Amino acid sequence: MTELHISQTEANRLIAIEKQGENNDPYWLPVAGVAISIPLVSTDLTEKFLIDIRYGRANLLKGTNQLRAQVIVLLRLDFNGSPHRNPDGEVIHGPHLHEYREGFGDKWAKPLPDGLFSDLNDGLTTIHEFMGYCHVTTLPNIK
Repeated sequence: MTELHISQTEANRLIAIEKQGENNDPYWLPVAGVAISIPLVSTDLTEKFLIDIRYGRANLLKGTNQLRAQVIVLLRLDFNGSPHRNPDGEVIHGPHLHEYREGFGDKWAKPLPDGLFSDLNDGLTTIHEFMGYCHVTTLPNIK
């Protein structure tokens, strides 16, 4: 599969733009092994995004939340899973955050900034805090 790339400037712009839920439909946090995608739109209605939420099948505390601009992953939070190896060989242990990097997509990760997430074992709190980091100003209806 061919990977799509955008400039770092465009990725930074897309991350920083204010977003909101595209509709008021209710979304339920997924069960183990199931993923959901929630549509978002920029507040000026010019850009569309998706927030993906997925939890592990065997380890219910393992999860991924990610922000996509259609197919391009801009931000991804991985928690309670395996360590991540960056393209330069550095290994990131524990929960980590992937941010789009031009030429590498979402292949680079960094440890979570202190205080960014209050309780990674609470799915609803984590997705709300992640959406705040993604500049979602009006949260979708997640239950």
